Amino acid sequence: MKPFVLDRYGRIVFPFNFQPELDFSVFDTLEDFETVVRRDFEDKARSEAEIVADLDAGAYRERYALLRDLVGHLFWSDRYAMTMYERRPTRWRDVPRQRADVFLPRLVDVDVASTVDALHARYRRLPPGRDERTEDVVFGILLEVFRGRQTAGVGIEALNPTVAEAVGRPDTLVCRLLDYAPDYPGYSDDDILGYAHRVPELEALMRHAMVLHDQFRWDRERAALVSIKGLADDDVVIVLHPRNAAVARFIRRARAGRRRPRSAPRPWVPRSPAAVCAPIDVRSRLTVMPRLEALAVCKGERACTNDDLVRNAAYCWSPMTAEDIRAKTGIVQRLYTELDLEELALRAAHAALVKSGRGPEEIGAVVFCSCTSTRACPSVAAWISGQLGILQTHASYDLIAACAGLPYGLSEAARLLQENGRPVLLVCAEKFSDKIGTVRASRMIFGDSAGALVVGAAAAGSPPDLEVFQTYASGPMSEVESIIWPNPAFDNSITVYGPQVRALVSRYLTQMVGELAALPDPDGRARSLLEAIDLVVPHQANKTMVTDLAREAGLPSERLYFNIERVGNTSAASIPVALYDAVREGVIDRPLRVFAPGFGAGAVGGYVVMRVTPAIAA
Repeated sequence: MKPFVLDRYGRIVFPFNFQPELDFSVFDTLEDFETVVRRDFEDKARSEAEIVADLDAGAYRERYALLRDLVGHLFWSDRYAMTMYERRPTRWRDVPRQRADVFLPRLVDVDVASTVDALHARYRRLPPGRDERTEDVVFGILLEVFRGRQTAGVGIEALNPTVAEAVGRPDTLVCRLLDYAPDYPGYSDDDILGYAHRVPELEALMRHAMVLHDQFRWDRERAALVSIKGLADDDVVIVLHPRNAAVARFIRRARAGRRRPRSAPRPWVPRSPAAVCAPIDVRSRLTVMPRLEALAVCKGERACTNDDLVRNAAYCWSPMTAEDIRAKTGIVQRLYTELDLEELALRAAHAALVKSGRGPEEIGAVVFCSCTSTRACPSVAAWISGQLGILQTHASYDLIAACAGLPYGLSEAARLLQENGRPVLLVCAEKFSDKIGTVRASRMIFGDSAGALVVGAAAAGSPPDLEVFQTYASGPMSEVESIIWPNPAFDNSITVYGPQVRALVSRYLTQMVGELAALPDPDGRARSLLEAIDLVVPHQANKTMVTDLAREAGLPSERLYFNIERVGNTSAASIPVALYDAVREGVIDRPLRVFAPGFGAGAVGGYVVMRVTPAIAA
């Protein structure tokens, strides 16, 4: 888990965007680790030569762009030390000679003087941005770090020689501190995470500069590269220690070349179903007619705006403005919570139960839908049952259907209602904020919220509120694995593969619209059920994408309701929260027939057609 923190001003900060912390327990081999390093540090970093060439060619139009490239380059240059090692100044007499977990890298002497001069001269010629003074401070820190390689050397790798191995090579160069001061100034966590600036981009850059500065907590002017054979006992040298036990274990695995066995099953060639299951027409297929008795939500209490994302920009993100994010996703802010997922869900469930007027003894089943739960035993549904004082249910269980959570959950509720006739409490909740890491595509989209519904039996002879439901799953493996969590290849963070998601959404929406167009209007007033729909409340995945694909499938944008700009994509909770907001905003101001399609991870999909009345909203 990588939760956000609140700074001294009560604003959201993502520490892992500035201080690289990888989960080394997921890396089996050096190649696994290098794949992550290439993606996070190398793929978007500019080399020293490229930066100087662009400066000579006049490619930089302002100082900010140069500062961004310098930050990326310096993070890349120090990628192994920042992620794996802690630099410790130590007297040579006290450096352990035989330990397998203390290392002396084979440093290389480099001449950076000409590049430093070029950077300094050309930086001054570039026009400043919105705060020249802050840009100058950032540039000063970065240039000092860049210049420091003259005395600290380069050459720290993922796997470095132990002290014994380094001593065995007299040509080894080490960094000797001529006048080491243990209290050499640096930046504390509070300094870094508490830094604030009115320009979001500069706030992120300053934090990056602070982190880079702290990698070298000594006077660079009082350091030198010397041969290991010339060291005296009282000389202070820089040695490397693993940052933590997980790194130490990884180093041992990588040095030994051991590979833990992993199976990689090859999927069969996908085949279309012999027969497609038809949508369930509730009036003709079920005996007990479902009625929506209550709807309640519990939203994340912390707003994370697009400006918050920009001022928290990670070292591995391409530059984007707040407006870029809005245009790409339709999102202005997403909501996060400091609550545990279970408590978020419980609050929504309690509010729905109160709104329905039902007592705990009346509830026959509890179904919990989520793809972000970390609780295995007891299930969240069983935990909620106990918390609400429900002594016994016919069934309480968790269901993983990701963004199709509401269609799957209401389908289960309708079936359970047939078995015992007692109301079903359906809870859909997600907490993504601590599962995203430094993956920008996911960070732009996901949020935290919960929604709950009580589904009871309609009075004898009354029409159902839930009229039609349908669910799907699977597809080609590229779509099944289009959204993954946890994903070892992305440091166990949630990962979204955009083109594959777009493909599955397009496929499912087209199929859904086709099925609704083939069904009759239950009231007999329109040519099809599709034409009888009053409002479409889709899963709030990405407003720009869903609007485009819905239009291609035959659903014009004016028929769609979105609240994603204020809450983000909350997966299973998104449709319940959107229904609630549609009532609160007066969009659902009378009983309306609503088509609610969901689609997402696992290549799941589904929809419900239901009558929603404003009176059910808590």
